[in-house]
Amino acid sequence: MISPIQNKGSPREGILVIQEIEKKGVVSIPNLCLEQVKKMSKIHLRGKPDGTTIVFVVLGALMLLFIILPLFKSVISSSPGTLWDTLLDEEVYYSILLTIYAAFIATLLGILLGVPLAYFLARHEFRGKGIIEGLIDVPIVVPHSAAGIALLFVFGQNFFMGRLFHSIGITFFGSIAGIIIAMMFVSIPFLVDSAKEGFNSVDPKLEKVARTLGASSWRSFFYISLPLAWKSIFSGSVMMWARGMSEFGAVLMIAYHVPFLGHHPCVAPILVADRFTSYGWNATLPVLAIVILIPLILFIVFRAIAYRGTKSGAS
Repeated sequence: MISPIQNKGSPREGILVIQEIEKKGVVSIPNLCLEQVKKMSKIHLRGKPDGTTIVFVVLGALMLLFIILPLFKSVISSSPGTLWDTLLDEEVYYSILLTIYAAFIATLLGILLGVPLAYFLARHEFRGKGIIEGLIDVPIVVPHSAAGIALLFVFGQNFFMGRLFHSIGITFFGSIAGIIIAMMFVSIPFLVDSAKEGFNSVDPKLEKVARTLGASSWRSFFYISLPLAWKSIFSGSVMMWARGMSEFGAVLMIAYHVPFLGHHPCVAPILVADRFTSYGWNATLPVLAIVILIPLILFIVFRAIAYRGTKSGAS
């Protein structure tokens, strides 16, 4: 029998005791012991912060400033009136609309193809699984201009897949379809990795119980695994959508200006680069602010929804 931790001990001592218990293979830890450690830890955290906490807070604040300051200065560089006039500019308006639309379609395709892959990897062990998981993350490290050219070697009209899609009326070079596959290629790892973590958090025993009660594998997936993992899938989808919207290099190689709603816009990141090279810094700032603000607002809203779902599920 393991005696409860005495109140005289420190939180660190209590944690070390629990770690030693786990090393010895003891499964049952008295609730009183755990409750005492939790209470002691809370008291410790509410007290005067130690040196480690102060240093980490300062370093973390510097990191936050590094992220926030460039975005903040870009947004406040133009007056609200200038931003509104810029948004009414047809080239800017259709560029942002095209970017949001293409990233949304890429995310839907990513969910359709990536979620089954994530579930398979989470539920099965096989030789070469680590290689496949590594390949999924390769688009993150490949230079994206190179990724765009690589996609053309598969989906260009001079190659088999390109000719196959062209036969059913889908072309990728200089079209919205090209933007979509470029966005999907560079952003799919975020969705697959997040969905896989979600499925890993679902106890496979729940599925097995459902199967023993007569549920099919499809029914157990749609009624058990998918609902329990949806928060991770949604969070990964938001990350995939946001990453797709910000893509520049791969899209530039495949589809520069594309026909869209009677116009020929380019995606927002390319528009910013065009304005900068053609008209200079001052003409770029309002476009830059709009391109940052709209995706940022949408991203915050989607992440808030995902966070709220996580909190409600935890409660």
